[in-house]
Formats: sequence, structure tokens, C-alpha cells
Amino acid sequence: MNAIEKTIEVDVLIIGSGPSGATASLALGRYGVTNLCISKYSSTSNSPRAHITNQRTMEILRHFGLDEQAMAVATPHHLMGDHVYCTALAGFELGRLKSWHTHPRYKAQHDLISPCSMVDLTQDLLEPILLAGAMRAGSRVRFDTELLDFEQDQGGVTAYVLDRITGARSTFRARYMIGADGANSRVLERLGLQLEGPTNIAANIGILFKADLSSFVAHRPGVLYWIVQPGQGIGGYPIAGLRMVRAWDRWVATWGFDAKDEPPVLSTERATDIVHRIIGDTSVDVEIQGTHCWRMNRVQANAYSLGRVFCMGDAVHRHPPMNGLGSNTSVQDAFNLAWKLAMVVRGEAGTKLLDSYEAERMPIGHDVVRRATENFRVYAPVAQALGFKPGEQTPTQFDALPADLADPSPAGITRRAKLQAAIAGNIVGFGALGGEHNQRYRSDAIVEDTEILSVENPELDVIMGVEAGRRLPHVWLTRKHHRISSLDICTLGAFSLLTGVGGTAWTEAAANVASAIGLPIHIVRVGPGQRFEDPYGDFSRICLADETGAILVRPDLYVAWRVPTLPDDPEAALHQTMVSILALSGEKQT
Repeated sequence: MNAIEKTIEVDVLIIGSGPSGATASLALGRYGVTNLCISKYSSTSNSPRAHITNQRTMEILRHFGLDEQAMAVATPHHLMGDHVYCTALAGFELGRLKSWHTHPRYKAQHDLISPCSMVDLTQDLLEPILLAGAMRAGSRVRFDTELLDFEQDQGGVTAYVLDRITGARSTFRARYMIGADGANSRVLERLGLQLEGPTNIAANIGILFKADLSSFVAHRPGVLYWIVQPGQGIGGYPIAGLRMVRAWDRWVATWGFDAKDEPPVLSTERATDIVHRIIGDTSVDVEIQGTHCWRMNRVQANAYSLGRVFCMGDAVHRHPPMNGLGSNTSVQDAFNLAWKLAMVVRGEAGTKLLDSYEAERMPIGHDVVRRATENFRVYAPVAQALGFKPGEQTPTQFDALPADLADPSPAGITRRAKLQAAIAGNIVGFGALGGEHNQRYRSDAIVEDTEILSVENPELDVIMGVEAGRRLPHVWLTRKHHRISSLDICTLGAFSLLTGVGGTAWTEAAANVASAIGLPIHIVRVGPGQRFEDPYGDFSRICLADETGAILVRPDLYVAWRVPTLPDDPEAALHQTMVSILALSGEKQT
């Protein structure tokens, strides 16, 4: 019988070391909260899996000083753009799409709205950056440590875990627990929370391989190449995917199989043959590094928390990979919850503040699942424009594609127009910038705004301006003549109150309120002669039209309260707002 180790106590126990769990551990460590992150696996991810890393996630990395590490190993934005549709890399090119905000129309927005650039950063590179940052901040991480069961009471959570190397069993005691244990989450299951939506809506096999394909792609650089060839393909259509893992010698080829069937087992020879077909050149040296099968789901949890346990990431939202929102949404789940847990643990906020996690993130998760599922259908119009139907293909159709698309007759004109329109329509699945940035929170931790901002196309276009419940806009300011983002003037882990030169009354108000509630409020005045200046005028134009007004920014860089002009009693207004947001009217700590 294995010995029981003594109980280990922490403020927060995190189950799972993927993007959400690692981010939670990083943030809590930086906020000074003792935490332990455990994983039943022996290491971080050993495969590239998720890879699209959007600007919001890069901003979070920047907030914790990790963006330069990420950029050093990521594929940069300018190499992500060409979405190529062809019969093989060496074959006939059917068309291209400027994706991931590299088209000049969208790149202008991309460059305006953030100090960070979108990159392609694979999960096996992202996780070590997050966890190393967490451990430097004092967080503890244990691999080969599996959650067996847990129970919670009024004072905390008791977790029973197994050391998968020694067989020893341990008891962990935490005030709160985070279930970031991915698909098939044991935490979610033990909480009794339900997943809603269909599973197994599509099935794919991925082939990870090494091959120097620079001669085929370096002149048309992109993250994804779509190969139209006979076979099951993705979504039932004859389209295979080729995804860049590292430019230009590491790749994942994706091919579909019938979701009703058992996953196929590929020999190295068969996998090599599939890769050579996709490349269109059997002389290319290919090294197969592994194969894996995966199934697409369209599910979301009907609740994100119960008692002292909170779930996040793939545990609560699972969807097709369109828009590349999987790991990004997971990271942002953690960033939302961590500061709230920190303030409750430190006794700076009432426990009701934690209710805002589910109120804010669950609608976002549901919307991501909806969008990713709807955009999964972008394959169909391309295949249909080429004359294909699911499961109804003949070799003659594929052989005829070059001639059909070059046909000058009315039939050829119609086919080309349909194909071009179908490819252009794929932008919603591979570059919906508005969908990434226009998220808005509604909860008791936000003071409802009287002004509602909008744009004509919220999927593709970004809302620019300040609105309570949205992320603080990025504009360039200066400090000692050097540029600095408005996002960088907010203090890590604290509330920041931003105002203009004329907002002098806010300084005393913030100091008095901070003293009264026992929580620092970082006051920043922006303008001529201040620590941060606004030489471009963008802060006054976009963020603060009246310089006597103020913006209260939460630790997650979301605007909690917008005050257009100085109220008659700024101290009373700020005090009431902070008490409401932090749920200080009730018991502060349990």
C-alpha cells in the first residue's frame, strides 16, 4: 500500500498545464498568490496542436513581459498571409486569399488596434514560455501528477492526486481550484456540469512531417494550403489541408475520414504516400514524425463554475479550429479569472466578484463555438464552385480542373466567378479581426455604459473607442519622447484610473478611495507635461474626449467604468463604483 504524503496547502490548485492552466499559474504567481499547477502528463505538449496566436493573446504575453520570447520562436505575421488553393503544391493553383489580416484593408486595422502583432506560435512552444514564466514568479508546477477526485466544503477544496511515477497518493488543500484539464475534463465531470451540443461532427487524421518545401511555398508564404484531390477530405469534401508548423521545413498534413468509422492506422509508407500526393512531387525527402486522429466537436458547458471550483479552456468550449480561437479563448479565460481570485484571496474583494467570471466568459465561449462551427462550412462553397459534392467525385473531374477554369465560354466565366466569390468568403474563417477584438463583457464587475459602440460588419471590422465592458483601446503615447502603448501604462494586477490634464480632482479622489477600501488605485494623467503625453492626439480623440473625464481600467485591461466628464463629487462616484465592482457590500473574504 502506497504511503499518503502530508497535505500540501496552496491558495489555488490548477488542474492542467495547457494554455489556460499555464496562463492562470503565470498570472496568479505574478499577483503574489500561492498556486500549484499539476498535469497528469510527463511534459508540456509534445505536438504543435494549436498555433494561431492572435493579438489579444500576444497583449497578455506582453503584459507579463513574455512577448519578446514568443516573437523569437514564432512565425511572424508577414509569413502567414497567403491562403493557397491548388491541386498540389507543385500542381495547378486555383486561387489565393490574403488571410490573417495581411490584406492591406485589414492589415491597417491590425496595425492600428494593438501594439502587438498576430503570430503563428505552436502550442508546444507556447506552453514552456508560460510555465517558465509562472515558475519564475513563484508558482509551482508538477508533471506526472493526476487528479483522482476532489471534494469541496465551506472553507476550500480537498483534492486527491496520484504520483504516476512513484504511485504515491497525496492530498492537496486549496481555497479555490481551477479545472483547466482540457477535453474529457475530470473536473467538469465530477462537478456534474453538462456539455451541450453535438460531438464527432467531423473526423481528421493529421500527419506531422519534416520536409524542405521552400521551393514550393517561400514565394507565396502562408500558414495553410488547401489541396483539392480525390478522397474523403475535410468536411466530406475533397480538400486536404497542409499546415505550416515551422517555415518551411515542418508541417502537418490533414486528411478527413468518415466520422462514423474507426480511426485509420497509417503505416509510415502510407503516410509518406499521402504527403507526396499533397506535395505533388515524389522526389521530395519526407520524414514522418507521427500521426494522430482527432474529431471535431461543437459543445459548450452550461456553467463554468460551481462553488469554489472554476473551469476554463477546452474543458468548457470545444469547436472546429476555424478562426484559430481555441487556445486564444483559453488564455483569455484564465486572464479574466486570475485577478479576481487574487483579490478575493487577499481579502480585497468580496466573493461575489468571482460570479463575474462565468457571467463574462461563458457568453464569449458560446459565441466562439457558434462562430467556429458556422465558419467550418467555408470549405463547401469552394468545393461546390469546382463542381464537387460530398462523396461524389471522379478522377475525370480533377483532371479537368485546369481546363475548366481556363475555359473562355460562359460556363467558364460562371465557374470562375463562383470560385473567386467562394474563396473571398473564406475570410470569415481565416481573418475575422472584429470577432477577435469586439468582445464585450456584461456583469456586476462592469458599470453599464450609456453609449453603445458598433460597426457595420462586427466580424471583420474592429470597434474603436471606449465603452465599459470592452478592452481599453490601444493608442500610442510617449514617455520621454519614446512611444508607449496605452495598454502599457496600466499597472500589473491593479485598477488604473486614466484621465486628462484637466482631471486633477481625480488624483485626490483615487487616493482617498484607495485608502478607504484598502486597495491601490493607480492614477494616470495623460497629456502635455504629464508622465505620459499624447502627441498624436489619439488618446483625447479615441479614449477621452473630455479631459476631465476618466476611464477605470481593470487588471485584465478591460474598461470597468467610463465617466464622460468630471462628476460633482468624483470621490463619491469612484467609491460607489469600486464597492459595486468588488462586491464589497458583503463579506470580503471566506
